[in-house]
Order: sequence, then C-alpha cells, then structure tokens
Amino acid sequence: MKSDDVAQYLHNHPQFFEEHAELMTNMVVPHPHSGRAISITERQMLALREKNKQLESKLGELLQFGEENDAIGEKMHRLGVGLIAAGSFQAVLHTLNFHLRDDFAIPHVAVRLWRGPENDELPIFADVSQELQSFAETLQQPYCGTTSGFETSSWFGEVAPHIRSQALIAMHKGGETTGMIALGSEDGERFYASMGTIYLQRLGEMVSAALARVLH
Repeated sequence: MKSDDVAQYLHNHPQFFEEHAELMTNMVVPHPHSGRAISITERQMLALREKNKQLESKLGELLQFGEENDAIGEKMHRLGVGLIAAGSFQAVLHTLNFHLRDDFAIPHVAVRLWRGPENDELPIFADVSQELQSFAETLQQPYCGTTSGFETSSWFGEVAPHIRSQALIAMHKGGETTGMIALGSEDGERFYASMGTIYLQRLGEMVSAALARVLH
C-alpha cells in the first residue's frame, strides 16, 4: 500500500484507533523541530498548539484591520459633517483640504470642475483636456498609481515635480461626470494600483454632493 492509501483508509475508518487503542501509545513519530521521536499524542498536541498560534495571529490581524477601519470611518464622518456645514463654495474647498491634510496626512489636493461660472479664473475651473475628461468618464473606481503620463501632475503647482503617486477620483452629478479630485504624495507607495478604493470612492461622492449644493 502507498502512504496515500493508508491516509485514505484512516480517513474513511475513524473507528480504527478505537479498535486499536494501544497504537496511540506505542506509535512514535518524528518531532517537527528537534527530530527526536515522540508519541503520536504529543505530536497531535504540538500540531494543535501550532494551529492555535496561527489562529491567534490571524485574529490579531483582523482586530488590527478592524481598528484601522474604525479610525478611517471616524475621519470620514468628521469630513462629511464638515462638508454638510460648509455654506459656500470656498468653505467646501477649505473643509476638504483641511481634513485631508490634518486627518489623512494628504498635503496635496487638487480639484477640477469641467464647467463653472463664466470668466471665473479660479484654478478649480482651469481648462482640462478632453482626453482626461474622457478618462474620468471611464473610471469605475478611483485610479491609484503613478503620475506619469497624466496632466494631473501639473495640478499640484510647485511640488508637482516631487509627486510620485496619486489618486484620481471622478466626481458625478446625476450620472454625469462633472470633475475630478487628485490626491498627490511624494511617497511612491502611498497610492498604488492594488490598494482598496472604497473610502476614496465615498470621498468623491461626498465632495460631489457638497460642490453641487453650493454651486447651485
């Protein structure tokens, strides 16, 4: 018989060790670390302890993720309350920049709206290429990654040459793409392609609603 056959037999006949209880005390197996022989019962205890350590480690990771999500949720709540309280266009932008800088440690934020009041020279209404507008319309979720090849890199002013990663969030109103939020960082790993974007997406939704209210 092959070892797989033995393993399958024992799996299919769990009563085997009940019928041959003496084997549990007579059988010896190699210790997983020291190489010395130990009883099968002791080997089972070691396996259970190792599994328990793995479960404890996994539980610790889950608790850490939960605490981090709670902290982010609290920050998003403060931002949402601030945007609701903002009574003017400038107040919305100030609130956005303040919370992203102080709560989320994102010092570089740029916002562009495709359309605004005529003759308004504010940077937020600066011209944006049709190519970028089309790109924004195709975004199913925020883009995270390099600034290379994006005109958004110029939105960050004097620090633009130092921006190594960015998040681009399309803003919508009634199903129409109305603008984009760009978050920049000198850290090339701050915004990366495989990162979660649910909070960035919610950020875009909140800012879109706040700007639509004050501009209206």
